[in-house]
Amino acid sequence: MTITICSSLKFWDEIQGLKKELEELGHTVHMPIKVEGVDYWEKDGSKRVAAKKAQELISEHMSRIEKSDAILVANYTKKEIENYIGANTFLEIGFAHHIGKKIYFLNPIPEQPYIREELESVEPVVLSRDLRKIG
Repeated sequence: MTITICSSLKFWDEIQGLKKELEELGHTVHMPIKVEGVDYWEKDGSKRVAAKKAQELISEHMSRIEKSDAILVANYTKKEIENYIGANTFLEIGFAHHIGKKIYFLNPIPEQPYIREELESVEPVVLSRDLRKIG
């Protein structure tokens, strides 16, 4: 199966390991795009925005989703939010749902205000960290 990982880049190290695990299970994996030299945690997001525009990062990742059989949302705990899903990941989930891709969540749906019901409506398969459930 070809799978695109969707996740906050805050979890870059974790998703590198996830990619390796998926490949060991025989999957082909597409990753989010991390631009070298951009500080993704800088309060002034203008450099991130410029990089996203210049390199068409959102469109590029959506193209990867189109070429995949499924997405895997790598939703880890970020600060006080357990199983966090950020704005870009939420956008990617909606897109994957719209084009009929299977949606897997590594961890349960987060208790984030305003989006829990939307996430439930796309009927993701929650893996509870067991990648062998993908299929």
